[in-house]
Amino acid sequence: MNLMEIMRSEGHEQVVFCNEPVSGLRAIIAIHDTTLGPALGGCRMWPYRSLDDAVTDALRLSRGMTYKNSAMGLSLGGGKAVIIGDSRKDKTEELFRAFGKFVHSLGGRYYTAEDVGISPTDMGFVRLETPYVAGLAETSGDPSPVTAYGVFVGMKAATKLVLGTRSLKGLHVAIQGLGHVGYYLAKHLKEEGARLSVSDIYDDRLRIAKDEFGADIVPPEQIHKLDCDIYSPCALGAVLNDTTIPEIRAKIVAGAANNQLAEPRHGEMLAKLGILYAPDFVINGGGVVNCAQEFHPAGYNRERAFSIAATIEQKLLDIFSVSAIQHIPTHKAAETLAEERIAKLARLKKMHL
Repeated sequence: MNLMEIMRSEGHEQVVFCNEPVSGLRAIIAIHDTTLGPALGGCRMWPYRSLDDAVTDALRLSRGMTYKNSAMGLSLGGGKAVIIGDSRKDKTEELFRAFGKFVHSLGGRYYTAEDVGISPTDMGFVRLETPYVAGLAETSGDPSPVTAYGVFVGMKAATKLVLGTRSLKGLHVAIQGLGHVGYYLAKHLKEEGARLSVSDIYDDRLRIAKDEFGADIVPPEQIHKLDCDIYSPCALGAVLNDTTIPEIRAKIVAGAANNQLAEPRHGEMLAKLGILYAPDFVINGGGVVNCAQEFHPAGYNRERAFSIAATIEQKLLDIFSVSAIQHIPTHKAAETLAEERIAKLARLKKMHL
């Protein structure tokens, strides 16, 4: 991997490798762009197969956060951290405190929060070492419910365009991944009367979905192939690729996972097949909105967070409109709108203080 060349081509500002032998910490912090403000993005814990895989994920995720924060109208840049390890086996207080020390060393250029495999309790340990933390239990807490709500209303935007209705009642939704976000999304869908098929790598999560929501259980390698109305990737990224896209039978792809497109051209593939793709960094923007409310002058407010997440429905309708008018894939329309906001704010006239 030619890291510097990738950073130049993708616009990354900084990549920090974190190694702490006492705690066993191995982590990467990637800061993509701070034009709009300090970088905010969660920390993911995952047993990556190689260091290159971990670095690639951090780079892709941090770039996605730049677009997400811009699309959601936040004065924040994009960053992300990944910790190499199994979140079910390797968590310790010293691991997260060591990570907090590295976050603190960046002097506020990067604020961390929860992502896959991380809980508010883990962030509490990080907070013992640095103030540059969001998503704490005593402030905004777990962002998953707000993320899931944003995905839920985002699905309504997609069905309004494709099926002519905002109602999800009676629709068949296939959810890939039943972590915190996937669980809350399934709850919303069940309450609306949708039919659910689900997959996950952990049996305990599948049992919950079957018992609470009456969901059909599907092997992870089959979930994207179902004949359904909406395919909802809510696990890891790169699930929309050369292999999976020709096998998708859903009319809509709308899920919470980050970086669902393995490569930008896969957004074009979906468009050519007539599959409506709800760009991931917009539809899953509720989580970062929830964390960002901690920085609001009036303090954190849960109702405000959900209210802003509700605007995701209209944001997606606007993106779908731009996509249709300009004859470009939806992911490109979303990126264009996010880039335009960054460029306009970067050009603001500077005033002497």
